[in-house]
Amino acid sequence: MQSFSNSGMASIPVLLLQLHLLLLLGAAAVASANTSLPGCVDKCGDITIPYPFGIGPKCFMEGFEVTCNNSKPFLGGNVELIDVVLPQGLAHVYWYISWVCYNNSNNNFTGNTARLMDLKGTPFKFSDTRNKFTTIGCNTLAYILSSNGQSYASGCLATCSDISSIINGSCNGMGCCQTSIPKGFVYYNSVIDPRLNISSVYQVYPCSYSFLADETWYQFMASDIISFDFYKRNKNGVPVALDWAVGGTSCEKAKLNTTSYLCLSDHSKCTDSPNGPGYYCSCSVGYEGNPYLPNGCQDINECGLPEQYPCYGTCLNSLGSYTCNCPEGTHGNALIEAGCIRDKSVLGTIILTAGGVGVGILLLLGSSALIWSKLKERNVKKRKKKFFCKNRGLLLQQLVSSDESLVERMKIFKLEELEKATNNFDSTRVVGKGGHGTVYKGILSDQRVVAIKRSKIANQTELDQFINEMVILSQINHRNVVKLFGCCLESKVPLLVYEFISGGTLYNHLHDSQHLPPLSLQDRLRIAAEIASALSYLHSAASISIYHRDVKSSNILLDESYTAKISDFGASRSIPLNRTCVTTAIQGTYGYLDPEYYQTGQLTEKSDVYSFGVILLELLTGKDPISYSRHKDGTLALEFICSLRENHLSDILDPHIFQEGGEEEIETVASLTELCLRLKGEERPTMREVEQKLETMRRFRRSKHDFNVLQNGGMTAGLLGKIPIKGNASDSTRQYSVEKEFLLSLVEEPR
Repeated sequence: MQSFSNSGMASIPVLLLQLHLLLLLGAAAVASANTSLPGCVDKCGDITIPYPFGIGPKCFMEGFEVTCNNSKPFLGGNVELIDVVLPQGLAHVYWYISWVCYNNSNNNFTGNTARLMDLKGTPFKFSDTRNKFTTIGCNTLAYILSSNGQSYASGCLATCSDISSIINGSCNGMGCCQTSIPKGFVYYNSVIDPRLNISSVYQVYPCSYSFLADETWYQFMASDIISFDFYKRNKNGVPVALDWAVGGTSCEKAKLNTTSYLCLSDHSKCTDSPNGPGYYCSCSVGYEGNPYLPNGCQDINECGLPEQYPCYGTCLNSLGSYTCNCPEGTHGNALIEAGCIRDKSVLGTIILTAGGVGVGILLLLGSSALIWSKLKERNVKKRKKKFFCKNRGLLLQQLVSSDESLVERMKIFKLEELEKATNNFDSTRVVGKGGHGTVYKGILSDQRVVAIKRSKIANQTELDQFINEMVILSQINHRNVVKLFGCCLESKVPLLVYEFISGGTLYNHLHDSQHLPPLSLQDRLRIAAEIASALSYLHSAASISIYHRDVKSSNILLDESYTAKISDFGASRSIPLNRTCVTTAIQGTYGYLDPEYYQTGQLTEKSDVYSFGVILLELLTGKDPISYSRHKDGTLALEFICSLRENHLSDILDPHIFQEGGEEEIETVASLTELCLRLKGEERPTMREVEQKLETMRRFRRSKHDFNVLQNGGMTAGLLGKIPIKGNASDSTRQYSVEKEFLLSLVEEPR
């Protein structure tokens, strides 16, 4: 196997403890009685070495040789292996940090600022989804060289301009910064730029570090930049995640050649490597072991693992699955605690004991049926009350009772009414699924057609946020925001009741050309203006500022007349009036997510502006930004910016929008889109400014239409107010020219 680098590696017991959970996951994934080839060693010290990795001749697949020295496994002879996770095509290794420290005694810097690892020619790549490049220090700039130490790939700057802003555990740029690495990254050299080294800063904060590591490993501490302890703890290396793959081709092509196909176990499946080329194998659901070996995937005995596969009844294992039934004399769901209910076989007892006394039988039968009905009704009520309290129903009642206006707008529905409206949540009534829940079409008793959303709630904190956001949404009254009618808290997960929008999503209309006709330019401009109006209202006109945080075309609904309605506020955050941003966990949809928010965790109104810019881009190009990123190098936003700056915009635009003309409008929207997609939020316009520019452009479009209609009659209409202006044709032409110049001035950069 080709050497990974030019240096050796030692063990790090402290890091082994820090990665304990990760190692357990890896060990569980490969645990099997048969992990390596017959006659081959499958252990080095405490580390399992599963095939295609192997120790010794003919025990490994090409490129996966492991050597075992002093009970420690090494890849390529010099990179210490931490673990292998077969089902994910993942391995962890130790690698060095780059560092520089200032010595007050001699006023000199010492350290090693260049640490390279070369994976070229191996089956491994640095994982772009699990690793983060991290820089620690004050006024410290570090970056990655990705090609023979010459080509820049990524980097970041850690500052300490405001020492009080340094927060333990938060790598937000103050004392610590993090950035992603490119996909397919195989050559890594971490370098600390010496040009920012200021002795006055280093007298207080003497050390700077940079390294590539699994992002779950490092938690920033302010003490890391004021002492030498961080280097002492990690001088032998930090854990780096490597993606690996076999075969060198896709699963589809590999399966065509059964002699070279490497997923050998009968119960295995193939997955294309996200960091390809190549693929990796894993056992099917219900099986575990090594999919690269014949019969390597063995059935899991779920009944012997009650903590992972709970069963509160009689458990029976089967190939790839198991069954769990309630004990004899009970019925219900044995997979949940207290899910089995004792049978009420009163009727049999009555028949055996009553003999031939018919009247007694009838009386006992009637009374037992009544008792059973009452008991069942009481259990149902008890369960509903339990869910109502668990889902913060009492909190919602207090919030509603404290605001009389909410009583009219926020109805608390009974579960029976919503079950009847959806035919017990029949799967045929499902009209949409998303990250925050499933949406059903329902018909209420008053014949209103509604959309009923079954929310996904993971913990009690999210329940509190759910109630808070539900009350906020009940106060929103805008024609381009889906109206919330109320909720139900009597089920296991909360239910939301919205107005039903029957026209589908904007995503469907833009990308499902087989079933829906293409949208006209006029409709696209109007839809964009309506979305901007709703977001502007949420940001600045509502009683409390609301940042949507998941603006995308699949969350824009269209009614029969193509009027836009913003939906799915599951990720939204309310912002106090005295604040302009809030630090949150990163949430959103890749392709629409604001890169500045992704880097800093600081959610601002400009985050929605960037996502809206992607929707404008979608309206202009007709391309799906999510699938585009999967099949192209780079993003749709990047290609659009390049096409715009190189005057090749027509190459990327949707051909349907040229059928109506409208070159001026397209040019204006393209320029406005470029502003919304600026990497720095401060350079983007506000949604209020975007709304005004789109509305003025639409008025200009109507004015242009009036001009074309009235031109033969020697009349035109003014841009503002449409007041007819009498005069000859040349006067009308000059007036139109002035209006056009005014339109183009709308897209000047925000100040």
